[in-house]
Amino acid sequence: MIAIRNVKKSFGKLSVLQDVSLDIKEGEVVVILGPSGSGKTTLLRCISFLERASAGTIAFGDDVVDLKHASKKDILRTRRREGFVFQSYNLFANKTAFENVYEGLVSGRKVPKKEAKEKALEALDWVGLLDRKDYYPAQLSGGQQQRVGIARAVALEPEVILFDEPTSALDPELVGETLEVIKRVAKRGITMIVVTHEMSFAQDVADKIVFMDGGVVVEEGSPNDIFTHPKEERTKQFLKRIIGEFVYEI
Repeated sequence: MIAIRNVKKSFGKLSVLQDVSLDIKEGEVVVILGPSGSGKTTLLRCISFLERASAGTIAFGDDVVDLKHASKKDILRTRRREGFVFQSYNLFANKTAFENVYEGLVSGRKVPKKEAKEKALEALDWVGLLDRKDYYPAQLSGGQQQRVGIARAVALEPEVILFDEPTSALDPELVGETLEVIKRVAKRGITMIVVTHEMSFAQDVADKIVFMDGGVVVEEGSPNDIFTHPKEERTKQFLKRIIGEFVYEI
């Protein structure tokens, strides 16, 4: 189990995360919802050390890491357990699709070159881009670039993959293909934390929904609990604004 405890983050006087705690079971898909500015992305960035948290811990089983005071060794160990899919793809523009997947295996994980090549090709095949392996990012659509990003994360075989609004930068007609690939990731039993605004996707894929607002976890529960029986007034307001017809009060 992954245990996130008491995470806080401030930028100057602005408090973005206020004592956030979550538990994620092995193989569980946790979807985080909330309005812009609620702290969703900042939480992912803190637990992956893309931002240094002001306080809090993350634990993989008995291995507890202090997010504020972690050493370089702690950070490296934690990052090797995580994959990250960015909303803006974050591919190397001067490397092909294959090289973008391969490089993380060889440089980041020290996988032998022959094995890394096999893993990279397998991952690209799995996301339906083996025929584009020699294409550079500029030659790929946004959806294809994001699928390369997903292949890169899956190839690393991490304990958890973090998805930061993976469809937000895509043209509407490209969203579906990316969501289908993410659904396939979920079916493989890979533990996932997904920040998204795609409500139907959240309903279909999530084992647990977490609703955040104002830097705190307002409510969490199963998709049925959150989408049809939300307990907190703030959750009801948010869902009624987005998908009001699905929400009713008990």
